[in-house]
Amino acid sequence: MSKQVSSIGWQIINGQPRDIGVALGRAGRDAVHRFLLPSAIWAEINDPIHQNAVATMAANTQRDFPQVWEELEGLAEGLNLPIEAVFAWNCRGDLLAHAPDGCTTLAVPGETPLVAHNEDGLPFFRGHCFMAEVTSAPGEGFTAFCYPGSIPGHTLAFTRQGWVQAVNNLRLLDITPKVPRMVLGRAALNQPNVTDVVALLQRYNECGGFHFSLAECGQPEVTSIEFGGGGAAQRALNAPSVHANHALYHPSGVASQWITDSSRDRQQRGDQLLKEGETAPLAILHDQQASGLPILRLSADDPDHENTLVTAVMRLEADGVAWQLYDRTGAPPAYAGKLIYPT
Repeated sequence: MSKQVSSIGWQIINGQPRDIGVALGRAGRDAVHRFLLPSAIWAEINDPIHQNAVATMAANTQRDFPQVWEELEGLAEGLNLPIEAVFAWNCRGDLLAHAPDGCTTLAVPGETPLVAHNEDGLPFFRGHCFMAEVTSAPGEGFTAFCYPGSIPGHTLAFTRQGWVQAVNNLRLLDITPKVPRMVLGRAALNQPNVTDVVALLQRYNECGGFHFSLAECGQPEVTSIEFGGGGAAQRALNAPSVHANHALYHPSGVASQWITDSSRDRQQRGDQLLKEGETAPLAILHDQQASGLPILRLSADDPDHENTLVTAVMRLEADGVAWQLYDRTGAPPAYAGKLIYPT
């Protein structure tokens, strides 16, 4: 792995679920206490009005995803915060349609598929996010972008099992959540292949809305799946595609969702660039030339209160995932490397 000067940290974490959670919590504890706890969004998520919904999701997580629950308990321990508050924060997109999670993803299927992704989140976390290189068993594990206070699986990741994940928020309305979408994203990273991830999401989807772009070594297609609100819809992509953070084909999602101006403008601009024949990942994801709100989000007054914190480019080669992570425009990647797929 090569490394430049970076605003993104790197954590190497091994062990059982609770050990992983404790390490994640310690890595993000300072930023959570300094920036997140005093914020309005933390107070809104932890309002007692959500108590029953959070309790339902906690019980279902303990029953159906005990390993993820153990990781969440460890996360709370590492953060030195109550598990109830930490779990609620990891349910934010199930409780609020306006949770501050944006993102734009480019998928280019083919002999060497490519998935590239802008991770857009709370600006006060710039300089405090990190990549977690997690090994849970020999030959199993992943590397994922992590926000302080959150479990992995809801941003971007590349796995030792030979597949990659990029995640976009869908602001679905009228949701009655039974399991947190972030718990499903974390459980997905334990799966051996894309087929099993899709099966997981087809079974569990009574949650807030997410879109996953999934690609696997040796498979030319990129799988696009929108899920939440008790349903899931998927497409096998055979041509380049851009996805901002609103549903494009999930039936109930398209019928009942909140599309922000930023999400609408990013989708339109990405589609326009593809129509013009542009497929270079940075040309699209670092674009700021649109007449509307830009794909690359750096403004202090972004209307969704989100900024682009990292851009990932992941190419699925025959023997593994070659990746680059960019934390600033016009500069070399902050990190670059290749994760060899064990055969």
